[in-house]
Formats: sequence, C-alpha cells, structure tokens
Amino acid sequence: MNVGLSQAIGRTPLIELRALSARIGRRIFGKAEFLNPGGSVKDRAAKWIVDAAEASGALAAGGTIVEGTAGSTGISLSLLANERGYRSVIFVPDDQSPEKIALLRTFDADVRVVPALPFTNAQNYYHLARAFAEQTPGAMWADQFENTANRQAHIESTGPEILRQTAGDIDAFVAAAGTGGTLAGTAIALKERKPEVLAVLCDPMGSALFAYVNDGELRAQGESELEGIGIKRITANFAGAPIDRAIRVEDRDAIAMTHWLLAHEGLFVGGSTGLNVVGAARIAMSLPEGSTVVTVLCDGGQRYSSRLFDTSWLEEHGLRPGEDGLAFLER
Repeated sequence: MNVGLSQAIGRTPLIELRALSARIGRRIFGKAEFLNPGGSVKDRAAKWIVDAAEASGALAAGGTIVEGTAGSTGISLSLLANERGYRSVIFVPDDQSPEKIALLRTFDADVRVVPALPFTNAQNYYHLARAFAEQTPGAMWADQFENTANRQAHIESTGPEILRQTAGDIDAFVAAAGTGGTLAGTAIALKERKPEVLAVLCDPMGSALFAYVNDGELRAQGESELEGIGIKRITANFAGAPIDRAIRVEDRDAIAMTHWLLAHEGLFVGGSTGLNVVGAARIAMSLPEGSTVVTVLCDGGQRYSSRLFDTSWLEEHGLRPGEDGLAFLER
C-alpha cells in the first residue's frame, strides 16, 4: 500500500527490553516512537493538531504553522508543513540541543531562537509564538500545550496500539510529561478498556507535577538538564488525566540508563527515554514478578550527541555515568 508521510506516523513497534527485563524479573516494553518519520513521539501530536486545524478551517492552503517548542514538536510540524505545502515558523529557547535546532533549519523551518526565560516572562518562547501567530495573516498557532488534539492523538492511536500489541496483558504504563498529551491520552485509552492498569507519571527534577499528582500542590524542587519534559503548570492536555501516582527520577540516573540501553539493548535514545525506562523499571520492581510494564521510547540519541553522549559536557554538568550496572535503579 502506498502511503505518504502522514500515513506513516504511528503503528510503531513495541520493543521488549530483554536485557533489562531479565535483570529485574519483570517484562519491560518500550513503544519505539523514535521510528516515526520525524524521529519522535511528537509526530503523533503534530499530525492530529494539523489535521484538526485543517478540518476547522484554521489552517488553509498557503498558510503558516507556528509553534513554540523545545524542538521535537517543531521538527514534526515542519515536516508536515513541507508535505502539505505550508510555511513553518518555530520559536525555540536557546538552551536546547544544537542538533535539534540544526534539524529544524535543515527542514526549511523559519527558526527563531530566543532566550530561555520563565513562562511568566512575556518574552518566553511560548508567548512569542502565540503573538507571532496572532499577528500573521493565515497563520495557525499549534499550541501543543493547550491544544487537546495533542492528547486525542494518543487516545486514538498510542493507547489502542499498546493494548493490541500486548493483547491486553499490561499492568502499568509509565511516562514523563511535557505538554502532558502522551501520558494523559495513553492513560485515558488504556483505562477505558482496562481500568486496573496503573498509570504513573515519571517526573524529572525541576518539574511541579510530581508534587501535584501526589499531594495536589504545584511545587517544583531542584533542576534538570533533560529537554522537553517537566513543567510547572497544569496544561489542558494534562488536566483531569487518570494518573495513579508519580515518581521522580534524577538526571544522573536517566542519563546512566541511556548509556546502559545503548550498551545492553542496542538502543540509541535520548534523555527523556532514559528517564522513562528508569521509571518503568522502578515501578516494575514494585510489582509481582512477571508483571508487564510499558513506557515510551520518545526519540533517538542523535539529537543529543553533543550533550548526553559527550564526555566533556557530562563532566561539566556532573552527570557522567559512574557505573556500568543497574545499581542506580535502587536509589
């Protein structure tokens, strides 16, 4: 069957992390979202957002897609823009990896790199993207944080795919949240069909969602160098999500896992994936032997080579993995 870029999004493999599963006596699976055409889980949200905008008339022939992003959503949107004949304008904070910014430019996006400022600052990339879209005729602001087409993508695709691929044999789903769309949408879909599935937020330091899920208060602690995950507010995509509990994972453990996965599973993945897999393993270890836990392999390590896989950068930030085994899972 002949398909275009849009039709190739989704239906990604569910990969068993066999070495990790054997070590802990539980089955850990990762949804291989890095195999999407745009290289990340954000392809799904981007497609649903663009489809919805076209259907509503918010995006018409010759229009412009505008977004503020840590990079991956912008990459996905720029490829869809190329496929469908739109222009893309992407606002990116300057603390993101140079690889992602370079990819955006390669994909012919109009990239606006702006200072990384708090959300409360009017010059934050999110607000700048919104203002640009409002002032540009024919522009559509994707607004991945508040546009619930993002969450709907995972209600309609990711969750049902996981249920089919596991034949319903799933005990827990664990994932981080940036916009909240992946975790919330997948959790909604899973629990609609199997309410007993445990849905767990895996949060980095510096994010306020860990405290919000566990005690109802938005409260951040510490900082994180990981990109694209963690947030200090409740987005429309995350609001009301059926999340049972939250755990927190430190950067050093997430990065240690990215290196372990490369060495033992042959998977070259980014920091958010490392965090997800640490969270999935820790939750699995709290469940009976033989339990099945699914997480998301968000994107590939190529986008972070100059950081997560660069010895100098890791040493400068005190994040160089110091152990070859999985002892960090016990922390």
